[in-house]
Parts: sequence; structure tokens; C-alpha cells
Amino acid sequence: MFSHVKHGGSSGSRRYEMDMTTGSLPGKILLFALPLMLSSLLQLLFNAADIIVVGRFSGPEALAAVGSTTSLINLLVNFFIGLSIGANVVIANYFGAKKPNEISQTLHTAVALSLVSGVFLAIVGFIMAKQFLTWMGSPSDVIELSTLYLQIYFLGMPAIMLYNFGAAILRAVGDTQRPLYYLTVAGVINVVLNLFFVVVLKRSVDGVAIATVVSQCVSTGLLLKALVQGSGALKLDLKQLRIYPDKVRMILTIGLPAGIQGTVFSISNVVIQSSVNAFQSTVIAGNAAAANIEGFVYVSMNAFYQACMTFTGQNVGAGKIDRIGKILLTCVGWATVAGVALGQLCYRLGPALLGIYSTDPGVIKAGLVRFGVIMTTYFLCGIMDVLCGSLRGMGASVVPMAVSIMGACVFRLVWIATYFQAHHTIEVLYWSYPLSWLITLSVHLICFFFVRRKVYRLHGQ
Repeated sequence: MFSHVKHGGSSGSRRYEMDMTTGSLPGKILLFALPLMLSSLLQLLFNAADIIVVGRFSGPEALAAVGSTTSLINLLVNFFIGLSIGANVVIANYFGAKKPNEISQTLHTAVALSLVSGVFLAIVGFIMAKQFLTWMGSPSDVIELSTLYLQIYFLGMPAIMLYNFGAAILRAVGDTQRPLYYLTVAGVINVVLNLFFVVVLKRSVDGVAIATVVSQCVSTGLLLKALVQGSGALKLDLKQLRIYPDKVRMILTIGLPAGIQGTVFSISNVVIQSSVNAFQSTVIAGNAAAANIEGFVYVSMNAFYQACMTFTGQNVGAGKIDRIGKILLTCVGWATVAGVALGQLCYRLGPALLGIYSTDPGVIKAGLVRFGVIMTTYFLCGIMDVLCGSLRGMGASVVPMAVSIMGACVFRLVWIATYFQAHHTIEVLYWSYPLSWLITLSVHLICFFFVRRKVYRLHGQ
């Protein structure tokens, strides 16, 4: 199943690598996606643990304070996460083409970019936290707690960015196992520290924020150690960190549109959060709890987006263009199964799941309203993302960005400004999500055939 492709690395490193250019696709894609899925679930547990602990031990105000920061954090972080997607595709191309020197230069460029991005986010996030929340219309009774949580969270940004870039590099060569191991350790530490700070020391949002940052630093340290102790193309030499101009251009060609797309999605979510903030606090808390649970379904589908992008990238690098369509169909199938099965499961277990976050009947009722719209249609989001991953793996990043801006951001903003104003209910607000997914995936599918034809021509096929 795993191919010991000779890129100059040690056998210890190579046993985690995967040759995605040969063999049956369904099993390999699932083998790649499952550890990634579990890793993403553990990352979500960082925030979930924060919300659960403060919701149960610190009250509704603290729950609303932590929950209402999610969309803002995503807005500020997603742009730079997009750059890590660029690094993933570039390294996957070089891995498929068997070019170890190019892999090494891209690795060092990506790590340098991650550190610069992390320091920038830490400074901006810490200084501007309260102002950002004010612009979002954060309620006056939670804005001080939200600001405190955000400021502490953003101090950990250098570690968060370094982890995301490092994990993207490992994914490019098929290694989704080691990030899972590192996040398992960090996840246990996060839960223990959450309970210690909040239950034992009687802290509030500051305690859970510190616990999250410390645990993320642990996972980053373990991943960094793996890269430094590696050998060959994937060995990181901290003394050799530099930004190679040609490599950063390639990373930005893919990553910049991906980052802009992520930011655009987040802007629309921030607008929706601002609209949610106009309702009573039980609706805000119920929305936060429901959105957090939805995140577990989302990352399960998103693992197949990552798989589609990486598998496509390696096969384009190897010149095996005929496998691109098969990769897309397989990943769409897996993402649909995950979205339908998990969405229905969460919808049917809604009261029990929401009860983990809050025992307030009003909060649970508000969360169930969101579940009724989102969970039953979430598979559309998974299909949309997989199509986007295929386009990025083929090197087309501007196209999905433009489609997503129109299909997601513009449509949602127009919906909020028009239909939602005329029918001012929370259900109408939530329906902007599935409608935007359906529009966007339909256009992505059309774009796929045009981009694949172009790639065929470029490879003389």
C-alpha cells in the first residue's frame, strides 16, 4: 500500500510516504483520508473542549464569548492556511515527478513563510481583537471575555501556522499518520489543562485559551522535531531557512487564490454571525454549539478534499492525467457517504449532542433549528470542496476562487440584504448556506471539464 519511493530519505521517513500514481484508488484514498479525518477531528476538539468546559462550568456568557470568536478566527487565519495549500500542491507535483532538490527548496520556503505569517497574525490579532469584535457587533455583555480569549489565542499563532504548513508538507507525500499521533498527544493535554484551569483554578475563557495554545505548541514541537530529524528531501535544516523566489511564486500561484477564497468564505460567515448576533443570547449560544458540532462533519468530508488535491497533484506531476477523473469520482463518492451518514446521525442525535454544550432548553432548541437546515444538506458542501480540490491539484486556483466568491460570498451577502431582510427569521438566514453550496458546486463541475482538457493539452495527451 505504501510505496518506498526513493527520494533520498531514511527508511523511517519513507514508510509514511505513499505513491499515489499507481494502484487502486478507493482503498488508497481512504487510507490517506482516515488519519487526516481523525487529525482534523482532534483539532476541532481543541475548540470544542473550550466551549464545553466554559459552557458547563462558567455559564452562558462565557460560552457565547468563546463560540462567537470562531468565525473571526477563521477570517484572519484562513488566508494564510491557503498558502499552506499552495505548498502542498507544489510538493506533491515534485514528489510525483521525483525531484528531491525542488522538494527541499519548497520545504524550507514554506516553513519560512509559516513563521512570518504566524508572527504577523499574532501582532495584528492581539492589537486589534476588541476592534474586530466591535465591528462584528459582538454583544456588550460578552465582548470583554471574547477579547481576552482572542488575544491569548492569537499569541499562539506562530505555532499554529508552523503546524499547518508542516502538516501540509507531510500530506503532500502521503504522510497523514504522524500528524495524527502528534495531535492525539496534544488533544489529551488540551482537555486536561482545560479542566485544570477552569474547574480547579476557577478561571474562565482565559484558562481555556491558555490550554489551547499550550497544546497546539506541543503538537507543533513534535512535528517540527520530525522534520528536523528527517533526511533527504524532507529534512528541515533550520539554518537553511530562506525564501526561494521561484518556489514562493509557485506557492503563491496556488495558495494566494486559495487564501483569498478562504477569507471570502469567512467574510460571509462573519456577516452571518453578525446577523445571528442580532437575535437573543440563547440563539447566539445555540448557533455556536450547533456550528461546533457541524465542524466535525465538515472536516470528515474535507479530508477527501485534501485527498483529491494531493492525489491529483502527484498524478499531474507524474504525467498520469488519465487518473484525474477517477480520483475525482472516488473522492466525491467518499465525501457524499461521509456527509450523508454523519449529517443524518447528528441530526437524529441533536438534542443529546447539543446537551453536551449546554443544559439550557432554549440553547438546545436554537441549535436544533440550525441542525434542521445544515445537517440535512451538508453533503453538498463536501462535493463542492472535492471539486475545488481537483481544480487546485491541476494547478488551477484562480478559477475556484472566482467561482466561490460569486457562489458563496456574493450570493450570501445578497440573500442577507434582500430575502432575509424581508423574512427576518433565523431559518431563512441559515438557508443561505445550502443554496450557495449547490450553486457553487454546479459551476465548479463545469470548470473541471475545461481545466482537465487544458491539462491534457499541456501534457500532449
